Amino acid sequence: MVKFEILGEIRDIETIATGRGVYIRRYLDRTYGKGRWRKRKGRATVQLADGTVCEAEIHWFEAHGVGRKDFKIKKVLR
Repeated sequence: MVKFEILGEIRDIETIATGRGVYIRRYLDRTYGKGRWRKRKGRATVQLADGTVCEAEIHWFEAHGVGRKDFKIKKVLR
């Protein structure tokens, strides 16, 4: 798992999956609490563990009242 920090805000946010389409919904409910989970994606400037700053596509899970959880870098764009 690549450790990183998001610098600034996330742009171009899209919903990838909702409801039963969120395949780890059961894990999310047990770990963070029940909610209407959505898998989302967006672009952000990130700083990697080695100090490199780059633009990346990130994915995460989000539920109202719970917040954004389990961020992952899917693609480094620049």
